[in-house]
Amino acid sequence: MDFLLEVVQVPVSDVDRAKAFYTEKAGFDLDHDTWHGEARVVQLTPPGSGCSIVFGIGLGTDMEPGSVKGLQLVVSDIRAARASLAERGLDISEVQVYEADGLRPSRDDDALDNVGFAFFSDPDGNGWALQQISAR
Repeated sequence: MDFLLEVVQVPVSDVDRAKAFYTEKAGFDLDHDTWHGEARVVQLTPPGSGCSIVFGIGLGTDMEPGSVKGLQLVVSDIRAARASLAERGLDISEVQVYEADGLRPSRDDDALDNVGFAFFSDPDGNGWALQQISAR
């Protein structure tokens, strides 16, 4: 039996601001923005992903806006993905490499698979990382 993680709730303080950030700057696809009685549900999916994020009003969460950290988006070419997001106006770190002593700036000759990362946050401070994995 498969157990598929397909939706992750991300707590935000302003639904419309978050929706604009994730669609315009992060490039997520808007799956739906619907009201169910007094609850508003906004669901978005990163390009090519099998897992979506959801936020809204009246979703019954006690998570504080900005409290989710460590969400990771896996890409096959981190430099190209980072450049694409930066061109959209997303404030994203330069590509960094994990080594035994921690993170360091990447160099042109670095092998980035599994160790290449770039970081960004949404307007509330929910933290995201891009990670390069070109083959599984």
